[in-house]
Amino acid sequence: MSDAAAAIQTVFAHGHLPAAVEVADAFTLRSARAFQPNAEFPEGDAQVILEVDGQPASVRSEAATLAKLLQSTGANGIRKATTESACEALWGLRRLYSQSLKATGLKKLNEDIVVPRGRLVDLVNFAARLQKKSGFPVACFGHAGDGNIHVNIMVAEPDNPRVMKKANAALDELFTQVLAWNGTITGEHGIGLAKKPWWKQALPPETRALHATLKRALDPKGLLNPGKFV
Repeated sequence: MSDAAAAIQTVFAHGHLPAAVEVADAFTLRSARAFQPNAEFPEGDAQVILEVDGQPASVRSEAATLAKLLQSTGANGIRKATTESACEALWGLRRLYSQSLKATGLKKLNEDIVVPRGRLVDLVNFAARLQKKSGFPVACFGHAGDGNIHVNIMVAEPDNPRVMKKANAALDELFTQVLAWNGTITGEHGIGLAKKPWWKQALPPETRALHATLKRALDPKGLLNPGKFV
């Protein structure tokens, strides 16, 4: 996975701006292969999906350049898709990631954190250390082009308070590190109740005050989701 993250950083460092960049780690791929045995997942411990767009000639040229670049970073196999059906087949694999992790039977604490793209390698290495330290499997996949990686802490006993206390401690480590890298603890899903404990840590007082001002303007009587607003 660290090699895959480094390859993605190399793509951007060479001036490429793909329309989409997705990545998945070994745990995610193992889960997906078990969930959908007939799907044509690539071999290896990480998968990178790049999509480029533009005129046919420019797309063919950039795809060829990207293939050479990825080979130079150690890719053990490259598959190109140039038709709608072939592209859909690759994206079909991507859409299995989340379902596959749910099918493991473990509780998936899905954290949609974001880091600067230059921190992708640091993030996946940190996730590996967090897995070793916490004892929870940590599955990483997601929108690497935006630095938006879904870091999933996989919990076997979510109804056990002692286990969840340990899982929350792991989340605290994750969020603290992401914020230290000038990232954010949510790129898509929002703070919500699950991330409420980290609200003050994630946003400065000025931003929190702005949220409160908007809340008062739109809901002066506190009728919407009473008692939930932070």
